[in-house]
Amino acid sequence: MTTMQIESPRWAAQEFERLVLASQPEVAVFDCDGTLWSGDSGYGFMVWTLEQGLVSRSTSDWIDNRYRAYLAGQVSELDICGEMVQIYAGLREQELRAAAAQYVKEFVLQRVFPEMAALLATLRTTGVELWAVSSTNRWVVAEGVHGFGIPEERVLAAEVRVTDGLISSEIAAVPTDELKAAALKRAGRPAPDAVFGNSIHDLAMLEIARCAFPVNPSPALLKAAGKHGWGHFRPQAAEGFDAAVAGE
Repeated sequence: MTTMQIESPRWAAQEFERLVLASQPEVAVFDCDGTLWSGDSGYGFMVWTLEQGLVSRSTSDWIDNRYRAYLAGQVSELDICGEMVQIYAGLREQELRAAAAQYVKEFVLQRVFPEMAALLATLRTTGVELWAVSSTNRWVVAEGVHGFGIPEERVLAAEVRVTDGLISSEIAAVPTDELKAAALKRAGRPAPDAVFGNSIHDLAMLEIARCAFPVNPSPALLKAAGKHGWGHFRPQAAEGFDAAVAGE
């Protein structure tokens, strides 16, 4: 006997916005890659910085091999997201901040979903407390969400320890899967009113929300959304975009 799969209803843009605003959130949490903008900015930034020569050739070759192993299922999401930050050990943080600002300006801002930008603008004007939670490095995420009115102190992302401005290899946080929900709990937001995410790695934090809003969901998240009775929204700019590789 087979179990019938429950489909997640798809919201039109106006319905999605209406549902979000009707929920009257005081705290709203957003994943970034694939949710606020298309593409994987963490991977893109890593490749770009390797091309810019910010890390040694040996480190570049090592992380390239690790990422290939990740794609083959031999390295976990948690490990690769941490390693993609650790490769900058020994550099000055100010250098990475400047690189992130340049990368976001050139490659991320034009990929922001207009519907999501408009929604965040509305939420911000109504006084909603906005947060960003991502397994991409914190330098890129903080720069990417700055224009949405999300301050850096409300950015929970992959990061390493920084001492006297020097980047170390010591992992401070890699929010992915259950660690996204755990990061919110540590930040004093254990049950946010609204959470927005696009991949199965966002499921844990969607589950702790009063209202869950899958955006541009990957196949695995779409299946989970159906089981939970959640609808979902696909920004128009995401049509034809491969949500399965949209990033976390």
